[in-house]
Amino acid sequence: MSPESSGSVMRSEIEEQPSLLAQALDQSMSEIRGVATSLRARAPRFVLFAARGTSDHAALYAKYLVEVRLGLPCGLASPSTTTAYAARPDLTDVLVVAVSQSGGSPDLVEYASVARECGATVLAVTNEPGSALAATAELHIDVRAGTEHAVAATKSYTTELLALWLLVDAWTGGDATVAHAVPAAAGSVLTSYDEVARVAERYRFTDRMVLTARGYSYPTAREGALKLMETSYVAAHAFSGADLLHGPLAMIDEEHPVIALVPEGVGAIAMRPVLERLRARHVDLVVLGGPSSTSYGTSSVLLDHGLPEDLAPIVDIIALQQLALVMATSRGFDPDSPRGLSKVTETW
Repeated sequence: MSPESSGSVMRSEIEEQPSLLAQALDQSMSEIRGVATSLRARAPRFVLFAARGTSDHAALYAKYLVEVRLGLPCGLASPSTTTAYAARPDLTDVLVVAVSQSGGSPDLVEYASVARECGATVLAVTNEPGSALAATAELHIDVRAGTEHAVAATKSYTTELLALWLLVDAWTGGDATVAHAVPAAAGSVLTSYDEVARVAERYRFTDRMVLTARGYSYPTAREGALKLMETSYVAAHAFSGADLLHGPLAMIDEEHPVIALVPEGVGAIAMRPVLERLRARHVDLVVLGGPSSTSYGTSSVLLDHGLPEDLAPIVDIIALQQLALVMATSRGFDPDSPRGLSKVTETW
């Protein structure tokens, strides 16, 4: 494959995201409001998310939304406790949300089935309304990303995030007005390509990176690390800013870059001591975020899209998707076909 065509599918799908997010906003609201009405009537006492891979990071993002905006206790399920260890927990009055782009992961399908037997209301969030997971669940939301051809998920991730945000907003009685700024904000982040490419060129030979963030942006750091690992084969580690200041700080040195996700908001304030500590250690620090934080970095990518903190992850990840794409192609890899990976994760 020529260098020009390497990564062309992933690039195309990254660039589709503003229009797909606009389409999802237009087409999904009726379905999502219906699901939210049903959930309000059932008044679950607890929410459990089940997911794998990229969708696990979407679930972690939704966990923040549920705990902050709904005030409900929320956790991330361990499906193997049910599928491998045959646990049968009491899930009466529990909402289980199974998030999967393909809807075809066998352990999630089995977990959803058992969760219903154990008393849970099960909601599937997928990009495949005809999938086994959608059929197993009682309720379903289609994220409407369209067919995704690149193995590395991009547009299905951002549409998952948007669908989960819209669900929580509708559950609280919101009208989603603020979310209508998301497609334009996604387009704004796409224009940061040249800045991102300079970062990629600078670090094309590194063998290790650390990504860090707090709050709503922590899932973005985790998803960015996954994208770098699966396309560029870089050992990328993601830590919350709070955890980074404990043991992991010892492995950080001047030879290996740290990428900090710092959009404006509470998370940026919480990240300030982390950024100050990293700067004091003369770390090669890249800050992706708002204007109040970029001065902390050795280099930076300004993401000044103006979205509130809880919506920012939907578009901020686009910069890291671009970074993974350019890192991979500059290292001679094809991110459209990462070695040994497929679209459906069959985990037992």
